[in-house]
Amino acid sequence: MKRLTHNSTGTSALTAAVPTIAIVGRPNVGKSTLFNRIVGSRRAIVGDQPGITRDRLYGETEWRGRHLRVVDTGGILPEDRELIPSEIFRQARVALDEAAAIVMVVDGRSELAGPDLELARRLHKANRPLFLAVNKVDSEKQSSLVDDFHRLGIPQMFPISAEHGRGVDDLLDAVLEKLPEPFPTEGTEITGETPLEEPTADDRRPTTEDESTAGDRGPSAETKVAIIGHPNVGKSTLLNCLTASDRAIVSPIPGTTRDAVDEVVERNGRRFRFIDTAGIRRKGKTHLMAEKLSVVVARKHLEAADIALLVIDATEGVSQLDASIAGYAHESGRSVIIVVNKWDLWSGAGTPAREKPGTKEKDRRTGASAPHKQMPHDRDGYEERLRYELKFLNYAPVVFVSAQSGKGTEKIFPLLEEVTSERRKRISTSEMNRFLEHIDFDRASVPMRQRVKILYMTQASVAPPTFVLFTNRAVKLHFAYQRFLENQIRRAFGFMGTPIWIKTRARE
Repeated sequence: MKRLTHNSTGTSALTAAVPTIAIVGRPNVGKSTLFNRIVGSRRAIVGDQPGITRDRLYGETEWRGRHLRVVDTGGILPEDRELIPSEIFRQARVALDEAAAIVMVVDGRSELAGPDLELARRLHKANRPLFLAVNKVDSEKQSSLVDDFHRLGIPQMFPISAEHGRGVDDLLDAVLEKLPEPFPTEGTEITGETPLEEPTADDRRPTTEDESTAGDRGPSAETKVAIIGHPNVGKSTLLNCLTASDRAIVSPIPGTTRDAVDEVVERNGRRFRFIDTAGIRRKGKTHLMAEKLSVVVARKHLEAADIALLVIDATEGVSQLDASIAGYAHESGRSVIIVVNKWDLWSGAGTPAREKPGTKEKDRRTGASAPHKQMPHDRDGYEERLRYELKFLNYAPVVFVSAQSGKGTEKIFPLLEEVTSERRKRISTSEMNRFLEHIDFDRASVPMRQRVKILYMTQASVAPPTFVLFTNRAVKLHFAYQRFLENQIRRAFGFMGTPIWIKTRARE
């Protein structure tokens, strides 16, 4: 398996071909706004709350005919030893190691602070071309705001307004002059991360017969895999395990991930782009604007993905929120693999210990709430209960893992490869009609007034597989009829892990 990352062995050659510009600074100075401005999309979540960005985010852009990679980092407080600030600093150091040039962003409307001076001192030691962007200078009248920032000792200083785009072109021109000249790299494929575009209505609708070739992609096509679930189930840990990296910040604090973090892995000739999304909460549980935006972004990335890894915390079981998140994936036509994480904690716990009087909230060893202590500790029993709670995902395979130790995660890649193939499988019309001849529709419990005669059936598109039934009259297909037909299709042709869409069309 080959992991295509920005700090892999090919980084030096890759940096020369596509140089990386790192955007750094202390919290709430406008780094993400500048990042979005340069890459031309709302890739990073922005807001007035400090510390929204935590993981490093990559985007690509072109300036004056030169292809550039841009990396946004979380707000750096070098002396802060708390878990999340220190992890943000670690992520930023990775970005600095990859960078061909560094842009330090400061807030022109606030006084120069100690963290700015300390950060500038450290950046001078990085031996990279260093530029200072004094942000929030919205007009020529405010240009005097930059005077105090000469104390940072960075000669290349530019007053900019990231929100309005003022001065950004001058900054990029100056950066471009300091970057190494590109050289041809024969046989080297540029595989850096690209910004994920928001799905449009056309992207989400099923393709027609003429458009279906777009879905019949070969094995070399990239498969987008969204890792979804409620907060603190181990999504970021799973991403790091699957990509064999420390790509995402991991902490026991729920809601650590906010921006969607993606990483590309190549395995057996297939490319998988894993997208770690923010934990999806109930609307009533999201209070901060950053949390609300992160949930919106998570759902958009889910809709843009091919496959969803639905992560369930084994010590908590299937909650109503888990079922709602699974419903999002099912209704949007994503293929689904259910990943039961922290299985080592639950299966190794055995029979829960006897509680002391007055302790009724959570089991000390597993963290399980009292109702969940009735969940079986064996895999077969647990899966049976899980499928009972998620009946509509009866097509989704289940895998039991421990993302922290890596146990069981080796089963995920073969499942991804199989589900990818099943999602793009196409059945010929002649084969579908031969299939129809052997189906006894009288077995479907449907009221007589809603029964229809199926004249013939064809597969209109793939990803997800969409079938069109041509019937003798314009009647909406009864849900029992549709469920019966879907089960028969799965029994005959498989389609493991992917929902099946069935549409009806009356013969004119």
